[in-house]
Amino acid sequence: MTSCYNLGMSKADLKAIVWKEGSWYVAKALGLEVASQGKTKKEAIKNLKEAVDLLLENEDVRIPSHLVPNNPEITTIYA
Repeated sequence: MTSCYNLGMSKADLKAIVWKEGSWYVAKALGLEVASQGKTKKEAIKNLKEAVDLLLENEDVRIPSHLVPNNPEITTIYA
């Protein structure tokens, strides 16, 4: 039986959302429970890449494709 964790995606397929909280930018990878922060958007994304690299440094770890949305849409819940 094949596990969905063996049918992974590459890191290039990952998407992130970035928002500002106070004086910091927060970057969160969609589909993975990993986030980071920085004083600029660029720094937050750089730090997120480092966090994802650490999370996935084990060669056996795969990104489950069902966890990463292809075309995410951000919308207001209570409009």
